[in-house]
Amino acid sequence: MPVIRALVLLLLLACAVLFLLYAMTGQARYKNLGLIVLKWTLLSGFGFFAVLILQRLT
Repeated sequence: MPVIRALVLLLLLACAVLFLLYAMTGQARYKNLGLIVLKWTLLSGFGFFAVLILQRLT
C-alpha cells in the first residue's frame, strides 16, 4: 500500500511540474500531457479505492 501511495503522489507531482512548464512556456503539449497524466492518475486512484472498499465489504 505505501508503494501505491508513493506512486500516486509522484504522478500528481509530475502533473504539477507539467502544468508549471505550461505556465512558463505556453506550449500546449505540456498542458495536454499534464491532463493525460492527471486523468490516468485519478482513474488509477479510484480503482485502488474501489478495491479497498470491496475488500472491506467482503
